[in-house]
Amino acid sequence: MTGISLNGTRLLAQRKITFTIHQFPETIHNADGVADFVGRPQAQVYKTLVALKQHPRAKPMLIMIAADRQLDLKRVAKAVNEKKVQMASQQEAERLTGLKVGGISALALLNKGFDIYIDQAAKDLDTILVSAGQRGINLQLRVDDLVKVTGAKWIEATNENNTGD
Repeated sequence: MTGISLNGTRLLAQRKITFTIHQFPETIHNADGVADFVGRPQAQVYKTLVALKQHPRAKPMLIMIAADRQLDLKRVAKAVNEKKVQMASQQEAERLTGLKVGGISALALLNKGFDIYIDQAAKDLDTILVSAGQRGINLQLRVDDLVKVTGAKWIEATNENNTGD
């Protein structure tokens, strides 16, 4: 660990959870770019997406999925028992989270009222990389630790064949 102090790194350190910091240029705003830069498979680098339930007063959702996958909104709606969910626009995601796209992190947004979910595909991995809450910094940690700390619920958020280009 270096001297980087963010909500996510402080939280993990307080809970004595082992993590590795991966730094990359802040100009990289997507998980596949992060994977390429840090030399990890896209299936191991997770992006955090902001999705909205149909009800205007419903809590926004943070959904973590692998860089090489696409969110399946119908699957997510079914998993969270909603008729319909939609992606937040970049502007909405930044306004709701207070973080810039490319730096949105469940670790940095604990106790902020978000429902947190993680795609079932992560169950096949030992460790994953997620945003630390700031562009240019990802944290690698055990999937079990991420789920325990964030309280993320497992859902089918993507299709098996639903991978990005």
